[in-house]
Amino acid sequence: MRNGGITMKWGIMATGSIAQKFASTVNRMTDEGEILQAVASRTKESAENFARQHRIPEVFDSYKAMAESDSVDVIYIATPNNMHYENVKMCLLAGKHVLCEKPFTTSAAQAQELYALAEEKGLFLMEGFWIRFLPVLQKMQELIKEGKLGEIRYIRSEYGFVAKGDRKVRKFNPQLGGGALLDIGIYNLGFLNMIMGKNPDSFTSDVHMTDAGTDDFSVIHLHYPQENGQGAEAVVTTAIGLDIQRKATVIGTKGSIYLDDFQKAETMTVSLSDGEEYEIEIPFEINGFEYQIREVSNCIRAGRTHSGIYTPQMSLQTLSLIDDIRASWNMKFPFEK
Repeated sequence: MRNGGITMKWGIMATGSIAQKFASTVNRMTDEGEILQAVASRTKESAENFARQHRIPEVFDSYKAMAESDSVDVIYIATPNNMHYENVKMCLLAGKHVLCEKPFTTSAAQAQELYALAEEKGLFLMEGFWIRFLPVLQKMQELIKEGKLGEIRYIRSEYGFVAKGDRKVRKFNPQLGGGALLDIGIYNLGFLNMIMGKNPDSFTSDVHMTDAGTDDFSVIHLHYPQENGQGAEAVVTTAIGLDIQRKATVIGTKGSIYLDDFQKAETMTVSLSDGEEYEIEIPFEINGFEYQIREVSNCIRAGRTHSGIYTPQMSLQTLSLIDDIRASWNMKFPFEK
């Protein structure tokens, strides 16, 4: 076993599709000391079905009971968006390390409070923004930092899918932290942050709002200042209700990078102004989730309260930008009257 035989016992909070993916990943990392120890759901039947499927020994029909269990080291939170703040806080107060699915919270203020609490308690806390850890995207960041593309001038990314049935209703419910920007637009904006490392100084947008008062389609133009004064421009398109391929392009003064699927990136094409063009391919070992799981466990074993790859500051920058964009649309945040 890797890590000198030191195990990391995971608890999973909620049993939806993203939790299914997470559980199946952990079960393929037992040789690294990753162990599925417990699952909690609001109904015992759901928790038991999930446990049988993923061979999990402990079942809880209460989130609080699992948070307070001595058998769990770290908890993965996959509850609805609006529940993240309270769930993370509960786990931290119970002395548990936490990996919480994106969006981490429904506002930057909530996130700031939780990161401060984790630091105070000496516990690890991270938003589950898994694409930050994908090897191809880390290679992209490396090439940009080395100056392979020169000064970044233009970035474009887009992401859209069609939600149906009850899932569609949930995606747009403001009381559940709904809306396309918060749900998947965070991938677009987080991708920009990987490249620019800061928020834009200005943005404009076109948005379509649903009858529920949440967004289902937007195109956002963002301007990033640069030291030479020219700056960089970015355009992101986000939709729930349209199938839009997850393509992204990064263009600099010396070349460009193209990704045909930035959200599940295993390949990218690099084109340089001197005529050189090549493809970089780094296939996932499992499904892409393994890299963030590995980072969480390594940080906890090292006694760290946050990741150096995806820091609280990075998380807060993206959430702050989402706050600003939603405010410009006159959107009320969850539970506001």
